[in-house]
Amino acid sequence: MSNRIWLSPPHMSGKEMKYIEKAFETNWIAPQGSNVTKFEKDIEEYLGLHNRYVACLSSGTAAIHLALILSGVDKGDEVICQSFTFSASANPILYQGAKPIFIDSEEETWNMCPLALELAIEDRIKKGKKPKAIIVVHLYGMPAKIGEISNIAEKYQITLIEDAAEALGSKFKGQQCGTYGDFGILSFNGNKIITTSGGGALITNKKEIKDRAVFLATQARDTALHYQHSTIGYNYRMSNVLAGIGCGQMEVLDDHINSRRVNHCFYQQVFANVNGIKIFSETNQDYYSNHWLSCIVIDEQVTGFNRENIRLALERENIESKPLWKPMHMQPVFRNSFYYGGIIAETLFKKGLCLPSGSNLTDPDKQRIKKVLELFIT
Repeated sequence: MSNRIWLSPPHMSGKEMKYIEKAFETNWIAPQGSNVTKFEKDIEEYLGLHNRYVACLSSGTAAIHLALILSGVDKGDEVICQSFTFSASANPILYQGAKPIFIDSEEETWNMCPLALELAIEDRIKKGKKPKAIIVVHLYGMPAKIGEISNIAEKYQITLIEDAAEALGSKFKGQQCGTYGDFGILSFNGNKIITTSGGGALITNKKEIKDRAVFLATQARDTALHYQHSTIGYNYRMSNVLAGIGCGQMEVLDDHINSRRVNHCFYQQVFANVNGIKIFSETNQDYYSNHWLSCIVIDEQVTGFNRENIRLALERENIESKPLWKPMHMQPVFRNSFYYGGIIAETLFKKGLCLPSGSNLTDPDKQRIKKVLELFIT
């Protein structure tokens, strides 16, 4: 059988080794050192704003957790969260003993619906429980309607957390995703646009908040000769070795984004003029997606086949594809949570499929994929 084509595998460039070797040569293996400092600086420069500060952490989930802590979210508080996302967007809400309030998507970006968001906020306020924070996600690299959502957060004075785990390099009106909110979140998991094996980052617009995040991420150790702790801390800091991988990956980030966008164009050509299949794309020039994953939605009433038929056909040829995220309000673990909106997220889950999108996808790989897809569309 042919080698497996993965959905979104890690893509090493070779440039990472010089930083890893430096960490070993200097014996800086722990969660501090020149690679951590450089990686944070490289991300800050890439974001393109002078007042953004980055703390590199062990995961994107850790970054969301710290953002909630720094937002003052505590037991019994309510946090609004996009329903159509991976569970890591919502799980940290429960870490804090808070309650998630889930919001449906809108059809253009598949992200949090501003209309449902404002209705939810007003309803929670009427019930005497103003939400403490909003977690909006830039799903699959597609920027959310972040301008409208930012205005709503400001109107009601609610902290805005941008989950840009899948959206490094994506932009709305020329500004990087992750820089609109009070906090931004990045992920460097193995399947992301760049990787540090495991890792993430917290973005903030205040140096003192970054410093506080690093303090909490290193077990909240007080300044003292002995080990002293006045608050609960976490083991969330990124190691100097993994940060070295990140430094090397930053050198090829734009190449990875370009490759993902080329993949998206490939799928656009494959499905051009095919009735009943829609590829997830930007709706206008305000949106610039890194196209971390290329996704399609299939209308079985038109095509005569569904997403599972395609997925299984690809799998038979050793090609990985996956259904879209199952919305959080449909997950058993969140069955008792409040939800505002309609059935857009639910419909996307039932009809949608993520196609192989790695930045190391080769032309022969694409021809294998195309051969399977043509069984359905010709």
